[in-house]
Amino acid sequence: MNEPYETLRAEFAAWEELAERMIPLIGRLFREQGIVPSLHGRRLLQLSPQQILATHRTTRRVGDEVLDPEKTMAVLEALAALRPGPASVDIARLVEIHDERGGSYDDASLAAFLRAELVDVVDARPSAPTDVVIYGFGRIGRLVARILLAHQTTGSGLRLRAIVVRDLAEGDLEKRASLLRRDSVHGPFAGTIEVDEERGALIANGALVQVITAASPEEADYASRGIRDAIVADTTGRWRDRDGLARHLEAPGTARVLLTAPGKGDIENIVFGVNDERIDGGDRILSAASCTTNAITPVLAALDEAFVVERGHVETVHSYTNDQNLIDNFHRGERRGRSAALNMVITETGAARAVAKALPQLRGRLTGSAIRVPTPDVSLAILNLRLRRETTKDEINAFLRRTSRHAPLRQQIDFSESPEAVSSDFVGSTRAGVVDGLATIAEGGRDVVLYVWYDNEYGYSCQVVRVLERMAGAHPTVLPLRRAVALDDAIADELADEARAALA
Repeated sequence: MNEPYETLRAEFAAWEELAERMIPLIGRLFREQGIVPSLHGRRLLQLSPQQILATHRTTRRVGDEVLDPEKTMAVLEALAALRPGPASVDIARLVEIHDERGGSYDDASLAAFLRAELVDVVDARPSAPTDVVIYGFGRIGRLVARILLAHQTTGSGLRLRAIVVRDLAEGDLEKRASLLRRDSVHGPFAGTIEVDEERGALIANGALVQVITAASPEEADYASRGIRDAIVADTTGRWRDRDGLARHLEAPGTARVLLTAPGKGDIENIVFGVNDERIDGGDRILSAASCTTNAITPVLAALDEAFVVERGHVETVHSYTNDQNLIDNFHRGERRGRSAALNMVITETGAARAVAKALPQLRGRLTGSAIRVPTPDVSLAILNLRLRRETTKDEINAFLRRTSRHAPLRQQIDFSESPEAVSSDFVGSTRAGVVDGLATIAEGGRDVVLYVWYDNEYGYSCQVVRVLERMAGAHPTVLPLRRAVALDDAIADELADEARAALA
């Protein structure tokens, strides 16, 4: 009677033991080679054995075959032997390609396959690190700091050297450390944080992060503290035009500035994955756009390329932010003075207009509105679109599911078909947006409604860090190389012709 129970327990114990053996391999690949292993974009770093096994089963949610952990282990061991340079390596995709080609998992065959697929980084070596300063230490500033500190174990890429706050009274350094150490939404910091009062710094995971006070951007002197050619991430949103942000460049030790809010005027708004190719060494001031713009632009870019978006309306159901009042009080903005914890608040959004900065072909085709709701994190964008041709729910979902797994935008777009998914399930998502496939509305006509969840704090912060990496020339190569996801070839050719005609 107990045989099925014992059998299942024994099988799971064997998988647990295998996952336990993966953990030191995953850590060594990251620390020694700068390799970030993932399964369909879900990082394996710092996961428990149970979390690693759960990550292997994520594909089951969309009806695909569950990845065999034995194959993952074989690829990890082969990567350790090959010793390629820094890269973000999707092991699940490597397994899929290897299996499609009928490859075996003996040492010689797998090594030859990996050498061919990872040829771009086989002989690559880490680049010199770039200093980063976070100006302002609010919600986004602290999450960007967490991500940077988690990434800088290898000593390459980006290194967080300082944070800048307006002033520090007695005891404030400990308070700043405490806010970084624990978070009501995102949980505890993954590592250790100590306060060094004598040097006015935090020591986080062994990294010395100086805490600098400055009342204005030009008052900070980074060079005197050993910081050179730094990228300053302005997370305050106080200055959004070129003249205001250029004040950062007057501070000794500053080379470039990234605004973590929509930029005004001629400032380039970058949505990583969509238009980051516009970044070049001559850009000294850039914007990472807004969380909503980052959530919807990748989905719109994919749909416009495959179906052509003729027009649409974006409604965002957005968690409240620190800009609102906890209880009713004076506020310069309309309605934002009313209690954020007790009300749904209609407000404005520039996300629809901002999309056009990243996707010029959609200029004038989108409108937008927003509602703030009493949740602390994770928002929802509802895209009501008119496409150039008729489609169905199954076709749209199949296309976006494949895009989330195989296309270049897989770091930006995720896909969910869970019948029980709610907003809190997406806290900590590293993607810019997650399409809720079960909520898609498409009935064979040209009108489509899509629901896109997004962690407006952490998911956006991940996009900010990707832009910082691109600015520093340190964004890890994503391998295996992603292919564009298309529809039927004949339909794709027809749509491409129509798109070119429309733009002309």
